[in-house]
Amino acid sequence: MRRVPGRTDHVVVVGAGLAGLSATLYLLGAGRQVTVLEAEATPGGRAGSSMMDGYSTDTGATVLTMPELVDEALAAVGSSLKERIDLIPLDPAYLAHFADGSTIAVHTGAEAMAGEVKRVAGEREADGYRRLRAWLTELYRVQRDSFIGANLDSPLDLLVPKLANLLALGGFGRLGPAVGRFLRDERLRRLFTFQSLYAGVPPARALAAYAVIAYMDTVAGVYFPRGGVGAVARAMAAAAAEAGAVFHYSTRVDRLERKGSRVTAVHCGERVRCDAVVLTPDLPVSYRLLGRTPRRRLRWSPSAVVLHAGLTRTWPELGHHTLLFGAHWDRTFQEITTAGRLMSDPSLLVTRPTATDPALAPPGRHLVSVLAPCPNLEVGPLDWARIGPAYRAELGRVLEARGLTGFEDAVEVEHLVTPAGWAAAGLGAGTPFSLAHTFPQTGPFRPRNLVPGLENAVLAGCGTTPGVGIPPVLISGKLAMERIVRPATR
Repeated sequence: MRRVPGRTDHVVVVGAGLAGLSATLYLLGAGRQVTVLEAEATPGGRAGSSMMDGYSTDTGATVLTMPELVDEALAAVGSSLKERIDLIPLDPAYLAHFADGSTIAVHTGAEAMAGEVKRVAGEREADGYRRLRAWLTELYRVQRDSFIGANLDSPLDLLVPKLANLLALGGFGRLGPAVGRFLRDERLRRLFTFQSLYAGVPPARALAAYAVIAYMDTVAGVYFPRGGVGAVARAMAAAAAEAGAVFHYSTRVDRLERKGSRVTAVHCGERVRCDAVVLTPDLPVSYRLLGRTPRRRLRWSPSAVVLHAGLTRTWPELGHHTLLFGAHWDRTFQEITTAGRLMSDPSLLVTRPTATDPALAPPGRHLVSVLAPCPNLEVGPLDWARIGPAYRAELGRVLEARGLTGFEDAVEVEHLVTPAGWAAAGLGAGTPFSLAHTFPQTGPFRPRNLVPGLENAVLAGCGTTPGVGIPPVLISGKLAMERIVRPATR
């Protein structure tokens, strides 16, 4: 594995999102001095939080899986998840409502979910679910260390014994058909393939290997940290600061100073000397700082409109995470990934964190975040300044029609985020989901975390390996550390 040559005593980490915080904790654990430069006033990045007139809102990620990865990062400095965060398992992980009026609760316990599948679809589907669960578990086991958790320098690095296992499991087939081998019920197929949206590819085209995201959701389990997902970033930043990291918030990086093939300092209103630098902003920002352009055209994931709303009431239809599926599934993906149009029959993710932590809202109030997938700004260059208010009104009508009667009357404060807002925050093509996980942007074909032509610059975050989502981003921080730190020799 290629590593940064020369001295690496002092590392500057640009960005205090989960990738930067993970890298910081692992670097501290390896004995490095770390300075973190963050443009915002608080840590978190795309897993941050903010206050909205008395409501504490997660501004990005709302679904937390694989919390043991947070624990591993904290353990690098002698801390732990249990010590820092009150973590609550969600059961069910999701409630799913379908256009035919049916509802399915997604449990992560094997027998509880098998019982739910039997209730809605019969014993044959329950048997199929059990086989699917075993397949998902084995798929994750095969990929965990050799593919997801490994630094890959070239496609030849894939030639490991576990590649044969992944091939035998059908990992290089298509996700939709792979899940269809186990389940016939269309509703159940959706529940185990909708996660491909996070990978930026429709289920019919996504690699079956990305069923590992469904494993994380439906087998490993979904959790909620008291205080919101942003509490994870705050806990990691606190542990890093206690271990000696120096944080500079509200500090925007202007440029990188170089000498030959090495970055020697980071300029952010002052000059911060470094032996190595870890860049965690989205790729357009990192590339600008590096003075580079991509060697090939990048394909971005779909984006999302997110409505945060403080409410005076709630509805029995809402769990902590609720999926409101429209009738037309394939058409929806075609609209947002190819045609560049808004969903004509929306499928929405509604998160109500006050179902688990009422303290996130004023007494007697409730908080929801409604995520509506939409085209990114390259596929659908829509005028969001003009259509944003109209689409916000459309979302209200859809929610009312899907059972949240009186939604508009219950809203007392709200904030709408559109692709234009994501773009203004520096996110490529106006999407919070970064690069799509197409085959040419997967594994060793994804932009690598070592920068060609620079000896000591390393990337981390969802634009590089292994990819999008809280678990891969946490892993990316560890992979960045492994590029910088050589293992101790005896």
